[in-house]
Amino acid sequence: MEAVISLAIGIVFGAGIWLVLRPRSFQVLCGLMLMSYAVNLFIFVMGRLWIDRPPLIPSDLPAGSAPDPAALADPLPQALVLTAIVIGFATTALYLVVMIGSRGLTGTDHVDGREPEP
Repeated sequence: MEAVISLAIGIVFGAGIWLVLRPRSFQVLCGLMLMSYAVNLFIFVMGRLWIDRPPLIPSDLPAGSAPDPAALADPLPQALVLTAIVIGFATTALYLVVMIGSRGLTGTDHVDGREPEP
C-alpha cells in the first residue's frame, strides 16, 4: 500500500513540476497547487495512516491507567496539513490576483510578459 501511495504522490509532484516549467502563468499556478497538494499528502502519510484509532486519548479509559501510545494516531501531521491547506488557499488566491493584474497590464499571460515569435 505504501508503494502505491508513494507512486501517487510522486506522479502528482512530477506533474506539478512539469506545469511550473510551462510558459503560461495559469499553468504555473496549477503546478504550484499540485505541488502543495503532493506535499500535504506526503506530510499526512508520514504521520502513519490509521483507521479506527482515536487521535487523542479515548474517553472510555479507566481512571488511573495510562493509554498505550501505539494505540493512538498522531494528531500533529493532521494539524500541519490543515494549516498548510489554509495557507495554500490564501497563497493561491494571492497568485491568482497577481496573475490577473499582470495579464491586465501586459495583455498576455505568458510568464515573461511577451508572446514568443511564431
